[in-house]
Parts: sequence; structure tokens; C-alpha cells
Amino acid sequence: MTSVATTQHAGVTPALRRLYAVRFVFAAAWAVLLLLSGSELTTGARLLLFLYPAFDVAAAVVDARSARTGRPVTGLYVNIAVSSLAAVGVAVAGASGVADVLRVWGAWAIVSGLVQLFVGVARRPMGGQWAMIASGGISALAGASFIGSAAQDDPSLTTLAGYALLGGIFFLVSAFRLPRTTGEG
Repeated sequence: MTSVATTQHAGVTPALRRLYAVRFVFAAAWAVLLLLSGSELTTGARLLLFLYPAFDVAAAVVDARSARTGRPVTGLYVNIAVSSLAAVGVAVAGASGVADVLRVWGAWAIVSGLVQLFVGVARRPMGGQWAMIASGGISALAGASFIGSAAQDDPSLTTLAGYALLGGIFFLVSAFRLPRTTGEG
């Protein structure tokens, strides 16, 4: 027997599954590139730091556009605004140093993590959202850690690579956990 929630979200899950898979690939590639760039704020590192929240904006826009009636999109709009501010904030903080980048990134991780957690909870009837809920909670905790690490004598950007990779893995898990529908290609 197919539940009403499953039937209601059947047309949405293939698009969401693809989006989650793309987000995993992006996060993994981004993490590798950040590690290769080292912990200095080079032009390349600054560009990478800007691209991550900017990509999050683009992904949330794609997600919101694929939304169907009854799907929660308010959280996605909040995420678009928060990630847009983070992209600008990281670009500005990049001129001040690693510690300021970590503070901005940490604040963004906290707020966007909480938004992700709430969106995951709202999408629970769709299935496959437990990884997104866990990821949102972990993101909020990691954000506090980034803010704390900014106060160290020699703060490093390399922890952001692990954060991105873990977030990407959670997206991949959710992609696999979303329910399959018949006739899906």
C-alpha cells in the first residue's frame, strides 16, 4: 500500500535525488581542492570559500523550483538568503584573515544547519530525510567549533574540507534513501 505522502512526493524525489547526488560530487571536489590549496588565503582559496555558499544558493534555488504543492519551501528561501549573505561575508572576511573567515563560516554553518534540520523534519513524510536532519544538527555544532577555532593562535581552513565532505556524504546517503517510484528513470 502506498501512503498519501509517498504518492504526493513521487514526482519530486527523482529531481531531489539528482540534486543530492550533484551536491555530494561538488562537496567532495571542493574539499579536495581546498585541501590542495592549503591553509593560506590565496586567491584560489578565497574563490573556493566564496563558491561553496554560492553553490548552496544555486542548489536551494533548484530545489525550490522543483517544489510541488504541499512541499515546504519557506526554509529553502531562508537558506537562499542566509547562504547569499554567507558568500558575501566570506568574500569580505577573506581580506581580513583566516580567523574572520572561520567566524563567518561558523555563523553560516550554525544558521544553515538549523534551517536544514527544520527542512528535513518538514520533509520527513517524503522519506529519506534522516541524514539531512542529522547533517543539519551536526552543521550547527560544527559552526560553533569553527567560531571557537578562530580564536586559536594559528587557525586553519582545513577543517572546512572535512565539514564539506561530511555534508556531501549526508547528501549522498539521502539520495539513496529517498523512496524509489515505479517508472522512474
